[in-house]
Formats: sequence, structure tokens, C-alpha cells
Amino acid sequence: MSKFIQHTVTGVAAALSLATAEGPAHAVEPIARTATTITTPDGVQLYYKDWGPKDGPVVTLSHGWPLNADSWESQMIFLADHGFRVIAHDRRGHGRSSQPWEGNDMDHYADDLATVIQALDLRDVSLVGFSTGGGEVARYIGRHGTDRVKKAVLIGAVTPLMLQTPDNPTGTPISVYDDIRKGTLENRSQQYLDIASGPFFGFNRPGARVSQGLIQSFWSQGMQAGHKNTFDSIKAFSETDFRPDLEQFDVPTLILHGDDDQLVPVDNNARAAHEMIPGSKLIIYKGGPHGITDTHKDQLNQDLLEFLRG
Repeated sequence: MSKFIQHTVTGVAAALSLATAEGPAHAVEPIARTATTITTPDGVQLYYKDWGPKDGPVVTLSHGWPLNADSWESQMIFLADHGFRVIAHDRRGHGRSSQPWEGNDMDHYADDLATVIQALDLRDVSLVGFSTGGGEVARYIGRHGTDRVKKAVLIGAVTPLMLQTPDNPTGTPISVYDDIRKGTLENRSQQYLDIASGPFFGFNRPGARVSQGLIQSFWSQGMQAGHKNTFDSIKAFSETDFRPDLEQFDVPTLILHGDDDQLVPVDNNARAAHEMIPGSKLIIYKGGPHGITDTHKDQLNQDLLEFLRG
């Protein structure tokens, strides 16, 4: 056995032992890295893209469910062309990353983001998260602080809490997420087509300009993801309480959301997060659906650029 392989196996075993004993480990030193992959302490291989000048200001992008880093292409090429170093990884279980049976939860998602940041030695990072990725960004700050963080952006984010609870009465009833889980098990391929051709991009609204390309892109990204991973992620994005994480935000924060978001309601999420994060800036896109990174990309890219440069 080569020294590299022996070191890798030993590192995985140690990380798994720590995770089993104490839950998701806060230590995020990677055990291996290539030009496109980073291996986490618990042995999960994360695929990542690293675009733009390597000496540019750094932006990381955390994607939504059930997508992958490809969903950020419009933002990545725009920001890279404007001098930013832009990094987006496929969340564990999604896209080209490993599909672990366990660990499909927000703590692991946040620790994976921390591993990417640590592996690439990123500093003064602007963390950008869409939908589930917004929760990932919030949990990262809650678990790892802001020593390496310059700014934060939440786009159509699932923060502070999606689920209806006694202390979150305007949230979405658990029955809605149970139906999503049921649809996933019955025919997730059709489910992804239905979500993309309906509420995600607002294509179910009268007069909407339907894009088959966007529908097919959503479907293909979803089908690349692991069945178990995306199933578990439904609980992660719907039931995780990010209110304690938002209380830890101490960097400039931008919140972007569509006022016709049928999946992550603007009042329960964007406006509530805005109230919780001191000094945050809120921009609401009139008529904007959930998928505003595509449907409103020109306006969103300009708003993002102005904030990142400010």
C-alpha cells in the first residue's frame, strides 16, 4: 500500500470515528484534493468548479435542491468576467459528488462548504446561497463563524425556517413535504419535470414564457443526484431551524427573493430573515418566482455585482 493511500485510509477512519462519537466533526481538513475534487474528512468526494482569476476576490456559490453547481453558470461566468474568483461545488449526494448513504443534513452540508474553503485556503470570501444553499450558508456561519467570510448573500433562501411550527405559524405544513417525499418515491423523474415546468420557474402562471431548456436542465441535474440523498435533503431544507444561525451573522448581508415564489414564500423567509439580520439589505423582484437566478438573471447579476463590489 502506498504512503498516500495508507494516509488517506487512516484519515477517513479517524474522521468517521470522530463523527460517530460526536456527530458531524467541526474539523474540516481535507484528506485529498485534485483540480476538480476535494475529499472530506468522512471520505466524501466533492466535485467543484473554480472559475475566474485566481487572485480575484472570492465568491462561493451553494446551490439548491435537487440541483448542482451547473445551476450557477449564469452567475459564474458573469462574475468571473468581472474579475471574481468564483467557486461552486456539487453538494454531497448531488451532481458529480459522492452519494453517501448517511450525512445528508445541514450540519454536514455546512462542514463540506468549510472543507472546500479550507482546502483551497480561501479568505475574505463572499458566501452566496440559493434556496437550500442559503440554509447551507447560514449553517456554515452558525458552525464555523465569519473569520474567513467577508459578505453573505441569501437568494430565495429557506432561512429562517420553512416548516410550520407553533412558533413559526406562517410556515408550510409538514403535509406538503410529506407529499414531496411521496412523489419522490413514486416517480422522482416526473416530479422534477412537474416542479420545473410549474412553480420553480413560475411557468404555471398565465402568460409565462416557458423555456423547455430550463425545464430539461433542472430535470437532468436532479436525475444526476442520488435518490437517497435528495430524499433526505427534503427534511434538511424543510425542517432545519436556522434562526440561531442567523443570529450569528455579523457581516454585510444581501437578501434577494421573488414576490411570487411559490416554493419558498417571501414573507415567511426573506422578510423574516431580513428582520433577523441587522443591517441586511432586502431586494424583492416583482413577479419573481423561486428560480430567479435564471428568470431574472440580468437584474440579479447586476444587484449581486454591486453588492460584492461595495
